[in-house]
Amino acid sequence: MTEDRDEAARHQEKMAKRKAVQDAEVAAKTVEKGLLMVHTGAGKGKSTAAFGLALRMLGRGRRVGVVQFIKGAWSTGERGLLEAYAMLEWHSMGEGFTWETQDRARDVAACRRAWEQAKRMMAAGDLGLLVLDELCIALRYDYLPLEEVLAGLAARPAGLHVVVTGRNAPAGLIEAADMVTEMKPVKHHFAAGVKAQAGIEF
Repeated sequence: MTEDRDEAARHQEKMAKRKAVQDAEVAAKTVEKGLLMVHTGAGKGKSTAAFGLALRMLGRGRRVGVVQFIKGAWSTGERGLLEAYAMLEWHSMGEGFTWETQDRARDVAACRRAWEQAKRMMAAGDLGLLVLDELCIALRYDYLPLEEVLAGLAARPAGLHVVVTGRNAPAGLIEAADMVTEMKPVKHHFAAGVKAQAGIEF
């Protein structure tokens, strides 16, 4: 019993010290700003995480916008749900994955329309969060000039949070971002022959 009490006391002391350090670190963070966040990497979950942020922002009573640069042909569960919210504006501007269209001019035109829509939504000034889904793909294939996109993102309203998704985020975007998360594949069911399934992949 004495050993148990001693162990409990040591644990309590250790956690009290840790709490003091954590509280001091949190108190030192005083800047509030619109964040530029990037979800990239070869692993699954980039868009999924972005739509989780969309739900969180909607839960806080803030307006959310979504512009999809590549996806568009698929009917997805997240779109079906999120479009039911009056405070969400969704635009699927792509025509499908680049290997499906096989037409660079069409892909460039679709991404240009999507970027112009994104700029209009940023300029409106009424959003809390803007999701630019698969924008990294458009940048990777040079469908949009990186410098133009970075300038447009830098000119957005100061309080607007933006999350950009897609594999192979360019170095310039990573440098400009406030937060970058790389999804790393460890194991994927596709490798075992499991097909894309409703509620998981779309």
